[in-house]
Parts: sequence; C-alpha cells; structure tokens
Amino acid sequence: MDKREFQQSLSAQTPPTGVNKLLQALWHDARGDWNRAHEIVQSVKGKASARVHAYLHRREGDLDNANYWHDRAGTKMPKIPLEKEWEALVTELLREA
Repeated sequence: MDKREFQQSLSAQTPPTGVNKLLQALWHDARGDWNRAHEIVQSVKGKASARVHAYLHRREGDLDNANYWHDRAGTKMPKIPLEKEWEALVTELLREA
C-alpha cells in the first residue's frame, strides 16, 4: 500500500486491512475521530508510537503534551502544517511496514 491508496481508503468505513495500529490511528484522525486515534496510539509502545502521539497532541492544540511525546520519541516538533506532518508520518509508517 502506498500513501495514495491509504488516502483513498479514508472514504471507507473501516481502516484498510493489514495496516499496523499506528496507521489505524492516523486513519481515524484523518476521518475526524481524534479520540479513537488517541485510544489506539496509547496501546502501542516505542518511538514511532511516541511520534504519532506527539502529532495527535499537536493537532489537539496541547503543545506541552506534544513536546513531552517528542522528547520520548527523540524528535522535535516540526514547523510544518499538520496536514504535511500527517502525510510524512503515513509515508514513513508505510515504508517501515
């Protein structure tokens, strides 16, 4: 699956089969269900999860919490629009899958 296919899946009722939990979280976020996305990301450990968690809190507007998760991920908050950050995360996670 590539980014274009993932974006096209946003019109479906459920996330694409076979994608990992972090991609599922980003799928729900893109469909406006921040709470479901946050619930999913909380169930995953590791730096990639911390990075998605940081993105979700940045989207929420809780920049202190976003910075906390960036520290856990070993990253800095990007200075790009949220939509570009979402695309970068999806691309990275699809490449790693």
